[in-house]
Amino acid sequence: MPPVPPRPTLPRRSVAGLTLLLAVALGTMGCGAGDSSSSSAANVVPEDEVERRVADARSRLTQNEGGQRLLEAIEAHGGLAAWYRAPTSSYTWAYANKGADLRFESFLVVDNRTRHAHHDLQTIGSYDAARPVDARFAWDGERAWIAPDSLKRLNPRFWALTGFYFQQIPFVLADPGAQYEALPDDSIDGTPHDMVRVTFGETVGDSPDDTYTLYLDKSTGQVDAIRYTVSYGRDVGPDEDLPQTFFDYQDYVTVDGLTVPTRFEGYSYSEADGPGDTLQSEAVADSISYRRSFDESELEPPENARFVSLPGEG
Repeated sequence: MPPVPPRPTLPRRSVAGLTLLLAVALGTMGCGAGDSSSSSAANVVPEDEVERRVADARSRLTQNEGGQRLLEAIEAHGGLAAWYRAPTSSYTWAYANKGADLRFESFLVVDNRTRHAHHDLQTIGSYDAARPVDARFAWDGERAWIAPDSLKRLNPRFWALTGFYFQQIPFVLADPGAQYEALPDDSIDGTPHDMVRVTFGETVGDSPDDTYTLYLDKSTGQVDAIRYTVSYGRDVGPDEDLPQTFFDYQDYVTVDGLTVPTRFEGYSYSEADGPGDTLQSEAVADSISYRRSFDESELEPPENARFVSLPGEG
């Protein structure tokens, strides 16, 4: 896809699109800054590892202008060292999508180094009628499972790390295998933003054809919004245009040295007209911590687990 030309001014969305159901569900979860009291001496990343990973990432990111812009954004959100010192990412992730008629809430814990993840699924259902559940799902780097096996509404292979990835942009985009391209300015609410497009190598992750385009505030360097495509489960060619979603990042908090969003709003996006006006998806992150311990035993599937493979793997 060629560089995206400048777009007309885009209106800034408010957070009013979140439904009452979502607000009530999250209101009982506590403040967005989370609780880091569960840290322990064993849950510390060695400083020599932090220094090595910072050096490796800087070497990759400084190769071109797009990577340099991403590095500046990472520094504006707390920096590479703060990210690599964080052993885990954990929070409640509440997500709703009108088109998919889906709403769910889970408490997730991700090992930032291995990217293993486990979720306690708390509610799930249609967009307007989620219900409490007693369920879990996890990803151990090779297998994804969900329990009980009767729960068919959620794909654990897709959702194990999706909320983590959205929440941890721009940090996760410093991973090996990412490719960076600086784009012409685009505007949000009449304010020009620096733009960078991120793509991936052919063997990177389950969805190497995904793309992320970041809107970076020129004064602060922070991420104000992203555009993204989803190629998971789709047989797409390298030049195929996939539908884009405009995801508005809002209500930043700083937790354990990392500045991250707590609210997200998704709209359709077209190259000709920019973002649509109808709210399509929304998410809220709460009870955020980057110091909670990771319990490897939570990756072990119970007897009533259902395993889910990548599409096409059988």
